[in-house]
Amino acid sequence: MTRVTYDAVVVGAGPNGLAAAIVLAGAGRSTLLVEANDTAGGALRSAPLTLPGFIHDMGAAIMPLAAASPFLSRLPLARYGVEWIQPPVAAAHPLDDGTAALLEPSLSATARGLGADGNRYEAIVGPLVADWKKLAPMLLGPPRLPRHPISAARLSIPGVLPITMLSRAIFRGVQTPALMAGLAAHSILPLDRPLTAGYALLFATLAHVTGWPFPRGGAQRLADALRGYFLDLGGEIETSARVCSLRELPPTAVTVLDLTPRQILDVAGYCLPPGYRHRLSGWRYGPGVFKVDYALAGPIPWTAPGVSQAATVHLGGALREIVEAEDHVAHGRHPDRPFVLVAQPSLFDPSRAPAGSHTAWAYCHVPNGSTLDMTKRVEAQIERFAPGFRDRVLARTVTTPTDLERMDANLVGGDISGGTQDLRQWLARPVPSVVPYRTPAKGLYICSSSTPPGAGVHGMCGYHAARAVLRDTPR
Repeated sequence: MTRVTYDAVVVGAGPNGLAAAIVLAGAGRSTLLVEANDTAGGALRSAPLTLPGFIHDMGAAIMPLAAASPFLSRLPLARYGVEWIQPPVAAAHPLDDGTAALLEPSLSATARGLGADGNRYEAIVGPLVADWKKLAPMLLGPPRLPRHPISAARLSIPGVLPITMLSRAIFRGVQTPALMAGLAAHSILPLDRPLTAGYALLFATLAHVTGWPFPRGGAQRLADALRGYFLDLGGEIETSARVCSLRELPPTAVTVLDLTPRQILDVAGYCLPPGYRHRLSGWRYGPGVFKVDYALAGPIPWTAPGVSQAATVHLGGALREIVEAEDHVAHGRHPDRPFVLVAQPSLFDPSRAPAGSHTAWAYCHVPNGSTLDMTKRVEAQIERFAPGFRDRVLARTVTTPTDLERMDANLVGGDISGGTQDLRQWLARPVPSVVPYRTPAKGLYICSSSTPPGAGVHGMCGYHAARAVLRDTPR
């Protein structure tokens, strides 16, 4: 590793590490970004995982939080090749009766499609859509007293509830509770836990505010754009440079770690006080993800109308079934009928596959570190709502929780959230602190998704960490 003195060294080039490096370099600080893999991006990567010409996203794929991010949205990403694709429908949730709940860009269109529950959906989501500019700083920043308490109350009062409680109190039909359960399941929490309603309301609101877009050509395009912008700001990157100890880094005034608590203890534990090490060692990782990428001879043959208009599809039937599946995972079991998330970007981005062919991926939640092959159970769920799917599979590639962690060490046991995102670890992420990005060690900061605002491709953890650095080290 180059032995040059820097103002800052950022370890880990995931979206948050890239964001922190960009902010620091943009402020005139000489910045080195160090990445263990051979390319920047962390889980924000794309590759031909199945057959030549079929481009698959290895981790993050559909990115509603990227479009909503106050940081990413103001970067000149188009100049670096990022073109956002907005599918006609943000998410679809098919049911066994051949219908589907559709989360459309239009709030009123979504409400109309939900029948008798449409007015109730519009009544609870509509004010959040109207107040998004007031809510965004609260949702995408560290926990603090809200500047707009009335707007905050409209989200936090229902949002702190379990989605099971909210759905049963408000909705009367089958479609809307199923749709909300699918949105809440992105939290990877049991759906009878507090805060899961907040995740559902957040993702519903984003569909009507910024949509659920993805980059043309694959997630790697966004990573490459962030890398290119950082280099143009004068930053330096070293890849294939795994850091096992802070002692290996060049001299620097500040070190920023895009690492979760387990890696922080490995790399920097020796310079942290015992109390802080103890709190980091108590960090709880959540369930893992089992993922299957597909090369397909044609589009997925969904039964329900409208599902082919969505890049994201939630499979799991009605509310009760999804609740049961996620509860099994939380208790260390593998559900026979898992909740499955499907992404089908090639319907809207033909650059992902040869002409006439398609790519798709599906994943389900499993116990952390699981080694069980869930392929048959995942495909049974797809076949349930798209008979004939298996006949269109040209090739498949399975990615286990262990594979995910091997790809990106932050995905401990396949946990894609940087740690459980329940109420306790949302309020204290990763430890109770006024400035959660600052550690007790002088000049050492954290910027991973284990800090607020948590998981998602938004770069805000890195942005806030870098802003803390600049406040602490003024020039």
